[in-house]
Amino acid sequence: MMLDDLVLPADGGAPALAAVLARAILSGQLPAGSDFPREKDLCEYFAVSRNRVRNALASLAATGLVERTAGRGSRVREVTDWHLLDPLMSDWLAGLSRPDPRLVREIYAFRLSAEPQVAELAALAADGRDLARLEAAFTGMRDTAGAGMHQQHAEHDVAFHDGVYQASHNLVWRQMGHLLRPSIIALIQHSQHHADSLEDSLERHRRVMEAIRLRQPQTARRAARAVLERTATDLGLIPDSTLPTEGYPA
Repeated sequence: MMLDDLVLPADGGAPALAAVLARAILSGQLPAGSDFPREKDLCEYFAVSRNRVRNALASLAATGLVERTAGRGSRVREVTDWHLLDPLMSDWLAGLSRPDPRLVREIYAFRLSAEPQVAELAALAADGRDLARLEAAFTGMRDTAGAGMHQQHAEHDVAFHDGVYQASHNLVWRQMGHLLRPSIIALIQHSQHHADSLEDSLERHRRVMEAIRLRQPQTARRAARAVLERTATDLGLIPDSTLPTEGYPA
């Protein structure tokens, strides 16, 4: 079994067991497409009842992580089958520092297609409260950009992106921003582990904020894309040499 180092909290019921197993899948420890451990093996490994295991597996199946077939056991489903916007999935993604590389690519691809458009809408619709929220988040990012403050910086970074979604004043995008928050947290935390410096990222975020403040929708779109290009480089999705070194959208 590929369950090494998995630990169930002492007072953990079926939801806690589901969270442990889900995070093993989301991190790639239990790879997509692989056979899932048998109920009997899970009972023995975690020293829990068969009923608790079955309830946990029901949650994994309901969120598209696991496929259960009578008489044939269970298997981990492909990343494309995972229900990333399910509230349970949001809980499991929170705090996940090393997501499966394929999951990273899927989350990034969505953000690249969505966030430039959201930033453009924000530049058209943001009010004073939205701008204050963005300014507070950016100040928090700047003040926590030093060594040893990655967690605090990530929280402010997520607040900044959430602020952009909120500033769109579009009900659907606002809801999407809320639902995607854990996924964005996972991506930001993962990218920070690979970043040599946060200075360039800070400057790119500042340009998004300024474009929204100045009501420059096309500039905001380009600036948001530039932020994500920086993220892609930190994640190793594109080589650093492809990034502009100066003069990117102001």
